[in-house]
Amino acid sequence: MLKEKNAEELIVIPGGGQPNMQQLLQQAQKMQQDLQRAQEELANTEVEGQAGGGLVKATVTGAGELRGLRIDPKAVDPDDTETLADLIVAAVQAANENAQSLQQQKLGPLAQGLGGGTGIPGLPF
Repeated sequence: MLKEKNAEELIVIPGGGQPNMQQLLQQAQKMQQDLQRAQEELANTEVEGQAGGGLVKATVTGAGELRGLRIDPKAVDPDDTETLADLIVAAVQAANENAQSLQQQKLGPLAQGLGGGTGIPGLPF
């Protein structure tokens, strides 16, 4: 007998019985609690990005919220505010990249438990 490979994985229940709905519900609730806990940790964890060799530093939460911006006075040239603006944008982007890495680290294993982590609404990966 030939078996076709489907894009979706089949769940095989030992003995051919029906899945224990109570057990599935408990697993889903646990995963939801784990996800919520990880999201709270991300919201409370700060990461930093910098530009211009550290002249501009941005701090964001693991959830991507900008919390702080430090600008070294050496980066301030009243005649060249465009460069300063570029440094600020670069520092914030670097901080957000670090936040995304942290999100992958914290939420990636949970997303895989939900079926691979691709296309899950509300998750950044």
